[in-house]
Amino acid sequence: MNPDFWKNRPLEHLDRNEWEALCDGCGKCCLHKIEDIDTAKIYYSSISCRYLNTDTCRCTDYKHRAKLVKDCVTLSKNNLDQAYWLPSTCAYKRLANGKDLPDWHPLVTGNKDSTFTSGNSIAGRARSETYGDDPEDFLIDWITADD
Repeated sequence: MNPDFWKNRPLEHLDRNEWEALCDGCGKCCLHKIEDIDTAKIYYSSISCRYLNTDTCRCTDYKHRAKLVKDCVTLSKNNLDQAYWLPSTCAYKRLANGKDLPDWHPLVTGNKDSTFTSGNSIAGRARSETYGDDPEDFLIDWITADD
């Protein structure tokens, strides 16, 4: 795989491996979000999907996630424009909006741990929905969907 593939080809021309490589592994998309119906503003909580390992920021059943969680979105080239709730740091959202990857992204740094070491992952800062907490009681301000 060309290490700068995202600079040379539009998202719709990426193969599956390239598409998956864009994910920085932050885990932000797996947090429960609340949308203000009046303003459409997205608020993130620190409550995660039950299948997210909050230490590694990886789904524990990635292959079956869409079947296990009714509102889990399998992001694709076909629905990216509908995923307005993605965080502003998301590589898919950034590239779709004509921006480059953030300087801490693993594809830029060449270090698979750079999302964590730069403070851009939710590792150690989220808890599973299995505890039964109300996401509205755990809203956070260090993630935004706004650009």
